[in-house]
Amino acid sequence: QVQLVESGGGLVQPGGSLRLSCAASGSIISIYAMEWYRQAPGKQREWIALVTSGGSATYAAPTQDRFTITGDNAKNKMSLKMSSLKPEDTADYYCKIDSCPRDYWGQGIQVTVSS
Repeated sequence: QVQLVESGGGLVQPGGSLRLSCAASGSIISIYAMEWYRQAPGKQREWIALVTSGGSATYAAPTQDRFTITGDNAKNKMSLKMSSLKPEDTADYYCKIDSCPRDYWGQGIQVTVSS
């Protein structure tokens, strides 16, 4: 059973930066997109960024211009570089790989933005 494992989370001050990484424990074929989601305490999970297998990236409005998603289909890895972090970015962050015939989710990693 392939699993996705996130790393790089933690506590950061407002205005700071973090880089989240996500790696698969095995090989995933037929990947067509990689995504990041987040879930703040007491809120629903929200989509924040996607990169296609062709390298095109799209972002949710709250993260555009501050977050950068990258993906490496061959290595089954992705990352999310986050800068100018705000307290409202505090959440559990989840990676997701969209592939055929199934999708894969990471277990989540906590990011706390606080002084």
